[in-house]
Amino acid sequence: MFYIDKRILNFLVIIILTFITFAWTFFIFHIPFNFELVISVIVIRILSSLFIYNDYSLSWSKASQKTYIIKSVVYITGFLVYLPIFYGEVRFAFLASELFLYLFSINFIMYFYYYIINKSSIEKTKSVVVYGAGKAGVKLESEFVQTEFKIKYFIDDDKNIQSRSIDSIKIISKENLKNIAQKIKFDLLVIAMPSAKKQKIKDIYHDFGKYFKEIKILPSIDEILEGKDFSAQLKDISVEDLLARHPQDLDKSKISSFIKGKIILITGAGGSIGSEICRQCEKYDAKKLILLDHSEYNLYSISEEIKKVKTILIMQSVVDNEFLNKTFANYKPEIVIHAAAYKHVPLVESNIHEGILNNVIGTKNVIDLSIKYNVEKFVMISTDKAVRPTNVMGTTKRICELYAQNSNGNGTDIVAVRFGNVLGSSGSVIPKFKSQINNGESITVTHPDITRYFMLIPEACELVLQAGAIATGGEIFILDMGEPIKIVDLASKMIELSGRDDINIEFIGLRPGEKLYEELLIDGSDTKTNYESITVAKPTKYDIGKLNVDIEELLTCRDKLSKLKKIVPEFNHQKNI
Repeated sequence: MFYIDKRILNFLVIIILTFITFAWTFFIFHIPFNFELVISVIVIRILSSLFIYNDYSLSWSKASQKTYIIKSVVYITGFLVYLPIFYGEVRFAFLASELFLYLFSINFIMYFYYYIINKSSIEKTKSVVVYGAGKAGVKLESEFVQTEFKIKYFIDDDKNIQSRSIDSIKIISKENLKNIAQKIKFDLLVIAMPSAKKQKIKDIYHDFGKYFKEIKILPSIDEILEGKDFSAQLKDISVEDLLARHPQDLDKSKISSFIKGKIILITGAGGSIGSEICRQCEKYDAKKLILLDHSEYNLYSISEEIKKVKTILIMQSVVDNEFLNKTFANYKPEIVIHAAAYKHVPLVESNIHEGILNNVIGTKNVIDLSIKYNVEKFVMISTDKAVRPTNVMGTTKRICELYAQNSNGNGTDIVAVRFGNVLGSSGSVIPKFKSQINNGESITVTHPDITRYFMLIPEACELVLQAGAIATGGEIFILDMGEPIKIVDLASKMIELSGRDDINIEFIGLRPGEKLYEELLIDGSDTKTNYESITVAKPTKYDIGKLNVDIEELLTCRDKLSKLKKIVPEFNHQKNI
């Protein structure tokens, strides 16, 4: 099959079009045709196309607004080269008129070619409304050309562009959409606002969800992949999008001053919280990350993600004090963030000794070594289950809080940060519910009235680092988790988002150690910080010498539940419910 390189065709277009535009300009100016002038202009235009922005290699079938601007810059530059050469021989108006005719012609031909090549032969069977008439919305409109989706309307909150249009598609207000949607059922709503806050996404869903068969959103600005079509990155709106809360007082400069240039040891580095702490430390320019985890797979997974910061991978358990001591001695961390812990309530109920060993002894080891090796700050990840605990896991974390709070001193600022459930973590109900929905099973909820606090992992981890930045030692920081959410409402919302009507909710009863609601404060007393999202719990005094003895006895005694109760008097064990 005969084939001509498209770059050669570009030069042929320059030659032929220049002859045509000059012929017409000579005609309307009543000037005899000047071959020497035309050939000179052709040579200069070809050289401009070769050497300015690689214009000769631009793909016309993938032309964009930038392509048309480049074409104009290339030929205007050529004009500025040949204008002084021929100025005086021919009138300026003659040369300018030919240039504008040429620019109009070349861009029109290129756009016409783009339109013909990209004109879709696919039948438009799905009606779409795009919320957001900004750059993202316009890009999606161009990408939808080759799909079965047909954009009916753009929605935008900017009153200045309402009643206008994009490629003959009207831009309307959300009030107009409600009126139209009551009469017409659309297939898809696309929320094309990657910089929109989570609350805005939630408001749009609640306002328009019932009018559309499906809702998709673009990822956030941070998550969008460069060089990939936006249409290929659209994702289903998820329960995480609807529950997420973005703290308004996030102080990134404070976090940066805490992290930048520091050697940071992260225990449990491959877990849900630990891995996100690693990402945030990379984002805020840590000098070196010492990633410690006893899970080979988790450690490997996070190490593959962290590329911009030097990492040291330590496959180790925090329970092994001898090896842990060598890690501190070798790498001299300046900041330690302790995320390693057993967190699954029923599993710890069934493995009490292991829970105590990993959570209490592991935390004690890391705190003691942080003090020994003059770590600047130690930050422990705690949980709302440590407040008036009803299970072993929560009680072990409360002992860790007591040890952290009463070990403070000797130059190391030791603090704990307490918060509730994080959306999407490995132990969260959300992955479990998703799996049940995908398998066509009933969603199992323990009790109709059970509630939990929820926060997105990245937001929780940034607040953890912010709390660490303002810590002076001895604090238990509490993150603002908003209002608690009923798990049955969460299950209902996930079923609704899945679009399935064959999924039921089944109540199976509270599990051992589980309570209906969690708390973030023991006695309701707290101290405010400079940030509304972070408060400080009232300190609890516990002689550190006695606590050390109690912990040793806890390891060796037979009746561990009674000993836990002595250390944490508010522990009200609910084993069988």
